[in-house]
Amino acid sequence: MPIGGATRFACVIGWPVAHTLSPRLHNHWLDRNGIDAVYLPMAVSPTNLPTALAGLAALGCRGANLTLPHKVAALSLCSALAPSAQGAGAVNTLVFGPGGGITGHNTDGAGFLQSLTANGVNPAALPWLILGAGGAARAIAAAALHLGCRVQIASRRPDQAQALATALPGLNALPWPSHAPTTATLIVNATAAGMHDTPPLALDLSPAAPASVIADIVYAPRRTPLLAAAEALGLKTIGGIDMLIYQAAAAFQAWFGIHPAPDAALRALLPE
Repeated sequence: MPIGGATRFACVIGWPVAHTLSPRLHNHWLDRNGIDAVYLPMAVSPTNLPTALAGLAALGCRGANLTLPHKVAALSLCSALAPSAQGAGAVNTLVFGPGGGITGHNTDGAGFLQSLTANGVNPAALPWLILGAGGAARAIAAAALHLGCRVQIASRRPDQAQALATALPGLNALPWPSHAPTTATLIVNATAAGMHDTPPLALDLSPAAPASVIADIVYAPRRTPLLAAAEALGLKTIGGIDMLIYQAAAAFQAWFGIHPAPDAALRALLPE
């Protein structure tokens, strides 16, 4: 739709942010639903985040997605937190109120669970191993625990994994593995390893049981080195693109009151 005086806007904030596919998703949905709005990428450094959020609220922004490295830092900048953000201890979606208030939500965990079920995986059927202890890892772990899943977590920084296990009852911290578990497990890469221009995740998958599922939240590239290694072993894989779509759909609904459905036209806009 042409931009005019009544056009609203939402955005994604990251540092860097050039890699994001979120504008393709949201602008497709805005167009499909005839909504007079636009969705923009905004590169904001960590030191400028408080000023940027205050400015967006003052400008009447509908809402914002947050990506690395802002998901935890934004917690203290919100005037209210939804239960999803409280449980995750991180924020990936902001809703700006008419009075300048900022409500923080987290759609990462629910989006990841939806990506599993959409690919025929019952989240509660396999024991989990989450690799990483950042904002996305915490959101996914919190959602999985809420569902009653058996979840373990490991980080290259053991203190981070232990702190997360302390914060989320039922979560167990493990040392960083070099080999995949030998039992049937849902292994989730919740780190940035394998992203474009980033070293791949160093994990030997050869000991993994045939029933293992390997999931990667990285979506650029679509087929990460971890997923390629899993496919070579005949293991079921789930890429990060589905999580991206489902968490984005929940954010879109919070801003515009419509829950968009993934369709073939949307997926055609996303690079392989």
